[in-house]
Amino acid sequence: MESNAVKLWGALILCRCNCIIQKLFDFIVIKTKNKYNATKNNVEGDKNMELRGSKINFLGDSITFGHGTTALEKTFCKLIENRYGAVCRNYGICGTRIARQRTGTNPDYDTNDFCARAVKMDKDADAVVVFGGTNDFGHGDAPLGTMNDRTPDTFYGALHTLYTSLLEIYTGKPIVVVTPLHRTNEDNPRGDGNKSSDVGTLKVYVDIIREVAEYYSLPVLDLYKNSGMQPKVSVIRETYIPDGLHPNDKGHMLIAEKISEFLKTI
Repeated sequence: MESNAVKLWGALILCRCNCIIQKLFDFIVIKTKNKYNATKNNVEGDKNMELRGSKINFLGDSITFGHGTTALEKTFCKLIENRYGAVCRNYGICGTRIARQRTGTNPDYDTNDFCARAVKMDKDADAVVVFGGTNDFGHGDAPLGTMNDRTPDTFYGALHTLYTSLLEIYTGKPIVVVTPLHRTNEDNPRGDGNKSSDVGTLKVYVDIIREVAEYYSLPVLDLYKNSGMQPKVSVIRETYIPDGLHPNDKGHMLIAEKISEFLKTI
């Protein structure tokens, strides 16, 4: 009987020890998980804080300017500014191209190519976002050129000129390249139809933008690839890009989200 009692007490003690060990293990797991979540939240908060107070220059065309929105407060620049407390400077001018125009079409367009305007922006920016190229495809008459070009008279050369200028002015600051969005006439090698010969589809221009940005190791936000907006799909066009080119308020909300999240990663 005494032996059985000893065995019983031993079993009870062992069971009790197991319970204590299990509770201790659960406590450690919970504490570790909470610490991980707190660290994760702090990191995410720090990322958001990186945009707060940052001065960001946005060099672009009519999409950056906000053509298609109901008010300038609805542009992606203003949305980023209001949400994150960044100082967003909108240097978007409607109709402008990256490359220099050879035959005049409109003084506002022809003398305000991206290369000419890049040197006129405020110099104290913490980051620069370049969002253009769709007008070069649509109605620009500069030839595509080659990767060896270094003047703004070809599309290749203009990109080289633009990126080197920005790198010299904003040395050590992020220069972000944003590719054009899809548009309904993107497969026409003559763009809007006024070019005298076939030059290239919109994707040709997008690929060149990627190629030259990669040469300078510049971060590329590929909205052609992952904006979620393809106006050839009727429901997408009705919701985000009614005219097939310029995003509306909802479209700018998507762009603002894409750009702000991308900026947090660089």
